[in-house]
This record gives sequence, C-alpha cells and structure tokens, in this order.
Amino acid sequence: MGVYEEFLNQYDYDVRKTGDGRWIDQKCTYDVVSIIADCINEYVDTTNAEEFTVSDIWHSDYARKNVIAIFSKPDPELKAGNEYDKYFGQPIKLLGYSNILNVRKEKSRYYYSINNREILDKIALRPMNALNFLYEYICKVLSDSGLIDLFTEFFRIQNKDAYKDVRDRFIQFTINNTKINGKVECGRIFTKVINPLAFKLRKLGTEKGRISKNIIILNDLQYNRSNWRDELSGKDKSVTRTEHEPTNAQLKARALATYTVNKAKKAVRKFNDTVYGGASEINQSTETVSATQAHHIFAQSEYPSIADFVENLIMLTPNQHFSMAHPNNNTQYIDKDFQYICLIAKSTKIHDNLTSVSEEKFYDFDDYKYVLNTGLETEDFSSISYLDFASIVDKIDYFYRDELVDNKYNYLIQDNRLII
Repeated sequence: MGVYEEFLNQYDYDVRKTGDGRWIDQKCTYDVVSIIADCINEYVDTTNAEEFTVSDIWHSDYARKNVIAIFSKPDPELKAGNEYDKYFGQPIKLLGYSNILNVRKEKSRYYYSINNREILDKIALRPMNALNFLYEYICKVLSDSGLIDLFTEFFRIQNKDAYKDVRDRFIQFTINNTKINGKVECGRIFTKVINPLAFKLRKLGTEKGRISKNIIILNDLQYNRSNWRDELSGKDKSVTRTEHEPTNAQLKARALATYTVNKAKKAVRKFNDTVYGGASEINQSTETVSATQAHHIFAQSEYPSIADFVENLIMLTPNQHFSMAHPNNNTQYIDKDFQYICLIAKSTKIHDNLTSVSEEKFYDFDDYKYVLNTGLETEDFSSISYLDFASIVDKIDYFYRDELVDNKYNYLIQDNRLII
C-alpha cells in the first residue's frame, strides 16, 4: 500500500455526508496544488505560525515573489485579489477536505494548520507527486460517494453515450448533494475529476464539454497549458537576450523555471542538512566545511528540461563547486572529470535513500534514469530495471570511459563509488 493510499484510507470522504461540492475545484490542477503546498510549507517554516488563512499564504513574501509572476495575466481589467484568492483558496480547500490540513472555522473565516507534513512535503516537492496524490484522492472520494463504478464504466466503454451518462449523473449528484446548483459550474468541476483519472489510465476524458478526441495527456491537465520548457527553448540561440522580445508566455515560463529550480535546490539542501548534517555529498577528506552550493551536474543552460530535478543536483562545498566543478570559477564550464565524480557520488546517495528501510524516500529512480538519459543524450538507461544501481554505474562508466583513463580526481573514486 502506497503512502497516499494509506493516508486516505483513514478518512471517509463521502460527499453525500459532507455536502461539500468543493472537495475539488477548477483551479485544482496538479501543478497549482504542488506550488500552493510549497507556499504553505515556506510560510509555516519562516513564520512559525501554527495556523494560517488563505490570505496569509498568497500575501506572503514567498508567494508574491515566486507565484504571482507565474499566474499573472496581461489583462488590465483583472481583479487580481479575487483571482489569486481562487488560485490559492481552491487548492487549500482541497488540502483541507483531504485532511492533509486541519480546518477550523471561526465566524465566516477559515483557519488552517498542517495535519500531515510528510504528505504535504511530497506534494510540494514534485508536481508529479501532486498528480499521483490527486489520482488516489479522486478515486477515494468517488468510491466513498458511490460514484466510482460510474466512472469505471465510462473508461471501459469510451463512447459518447457513456460520456454523457457519467457527466450528467455527476452533475446531478453534485446538485442533489451540495450547495452547487449550476450545471455549468458542475461541469467545470467534472473536468478536474475525470481528466486526471483519464491521464493515469491512458483513456479518453473530457474536452470543452464533450468526450475528448484523443487520450488525455499531461499538458491537458496543467494550469499553464504551454510547456514552460518549450517556451524557454523557443528563443533562437543566435538572438541575444536583450534583442529578444519575450512573449507573455515566455515571461511566465522564465518565472516558473526560476521558481522550480530554486525549489529543487531548497529541497536538496534541506534533505542534505537533515540526513548528512550539511556535509558535501562527495566524500573528500580535505573538505571539512559545510556544503552550501547546490550544483547542477548537467548544466541548467544546456539541459533546462532537467534543471529542476533533485536527481540532477548535488550539494558541494564552495571549493568543490568553484574550483573543481567549475575550474577558475568559470560557471559556464563544467569539468568532465569532476562531473563523473558527481555522478557516481549521486548514484550512491540515491541508492542509499531508496534502499533505506527507515529513511523517507526523497529521490525517484525513474527520474534519475531520465536525468542520465537527458544529460548524456542517450536512451540507454531506460531499460535498466528498478533499483539496479550496478547497471546504472556500469553505464556511467561506459559514457565516461575517456575520463576514466587519466582522471585528475582519481583519488576520489574509491570513496564515492557505490559498492554493491
């Protein structure tokens, strides 16, 4: 049983009993839920607040610095207060209904506190974690509410009649059991219910009030529909940054890229401080100072698609970072000899985390394979079986065979290489 399922099984989410139609809502896309979870964690950690309101979160410095630029729209008529209240309020409502957050109502105001930090941390760390949670959560609510068979039938039949049946009956169920009485509103909520399920099951879902023409893909579920990595890579490299007039989508993409990379660095730093006491992830007897530098093993500028993966980040001391990883403090250059050391050291740390019986799982094996495939521009790591780190290290050795001939950091290999 997974950690999400184990958590959700503690509670009854039957909408017929709660009468709450806002258990999920229009703004509750997986990417938004992940960002809001991160904002909650940051607010609680920096203020030591035991309780908070929706307004506290979206007015916080961290949210305004990192999130407003991501969600902003170029519409001068937009009433930002109302709009941002939805972006933050609806996911927080979902986290409250699911019992990840505790909820207390005083007069007409809702106060929240964290009930399960482990789950909140997972959702905040990776958007895909948020999507996996949403899938389990939606299934549990539908099951508790007596609706799961209706959705299962649609995913089995996958035609217009089955689609109309599941949509109409969900809308009528919501009207009969909650305070929401508008079919249009119910239809918008229906989209946020059925499409995450369709994506996970690789099935048709809903699009513009009809059965979708194609299987639902990840981009269909995002709040920011255009892929921010695509937007970033869309600039002609021959055009200078000052000459290039960024579109609004590209400005959002840059803001999101900055946010996600900084979030990943923050997470790796916190994990390293907690588990390894802030020491460098590379064992080197002469380096006794704390690891303060979150270094991209594969450069962010060359491989933006993996820039926000914690598996592509390694905590180093300042000397390791600016003298060894980037000789002479030239951050545009990555030393291949030391890059190899980083990879075998990171493989060891990821192995230790994923095979530990007591340590919370921080890394993801499939994501590490994706990082290696991307950074080494291959598909060779795709076929490696789960937790087969011996094959991972063998493949790394193959791609760095030239660097292994006369590696100037050869003295670091034995202390950092994984022994299985």
